[in-house]
Amino acid sequence: MGKLVAAIGKLLCCVQVNQSTVGIKERFGKYEEVLDPGCHCVPWIIGSRVAGELTLRLRQLDVRCETKTKDNVFVTVVASIQYRAMEDKASDAYYKLSNPKTQIQSYVFDVIRASIPKLELDDAFLQKNEIAKAVEEELEKAMLAYGYEIVQTLIVDIEPDEKVKRAMNEINAAARLRVAANEKAEAEKIIQIKRAEGEAEAKYLSGLGIARQRQAIVDGLRDSVLGFSGNVPGTSAKDVMDLVLLTQYFDTMKEIGSTSKSSAIFLPHGPGAVADIASQIRDGCLQASSHHTK
Repeated sequence: MGKLVAAIGKLLCCVQVNQSTVGIKERFGKYEEVLDPGCHCVPWIIGSRVAGELTLRLRQLDVRCETKTKDNVFVTVVASIQYRAMEDKASDAYYKLSNPKTQIQSYVFDVIRASIPKLELDDAFLQKNEIAKAVEEELEKAMLAYGYEIVQTLIVDIEPDEKVKRAMNEINAAARLRVAANEKAEAEKIIQIKRAEGEAEAKYLSGLGIARQRQAIVDGLRDSVLGFSGNVPGTSAKDVMDLVLLTQYFDTMKEIGSTSKSSAIFLPHGPGAVADIASQIRDGCLQASSHHTK
């Protein structure tokens, strides 16, 4: 049906130009004018015809360019170019370029291969915007003469070789592990310092407690000695201390005997104590032998 309508329109010298499109009108093969969207009378009987149509819509071209950085790393740069034909220069865009994509791609290759080799890999990632701006400026100057407008240029990605990417990931992982290890060591250091400070404080307080306890015992013994000496005439301080020590000895023995699970044994130690233990064992053996003969 559409073809039939177009054929009838052509027969009646009527031509339709769609929206966002312009028509290129020629007369006997020579450019005459640009036809805006709508219906136009193109009398073919006098040599007029529509040579072609040119879209004014925004188009995008993705360009992949392989090059080498300053530190000898091969990378693939992906650039995205958004462009469109200019309505006031539609004739230039139609007649001067047969393949605008190839022309744009050539300029992109030229700028990228001139910019990336001046940068190291890390700098190339950091200066993506500067590279995109350089490509856009070069394209604007070149394509304006051909009736095309460069709307925007983006460096979408910079892809190093797979081995380089793996090495970069390993370097980053090692750096993060090193930071984590340092943080862990610092935390353990703080814990140990705090623990040592706590233990020192606890020992200090324990020492204060023991000192106060011993001071209280000494004060009590002094009061006991003074009181006993005053109440019992003829006794000396030594007699009172012997009595106190004897009392503490029996209290200790009573405490050990009252506990069925006690495993504490008090033995004298020192060179003189060894002779006393040997004498006690010998006397015990002699007493046992004498009882046996009886």
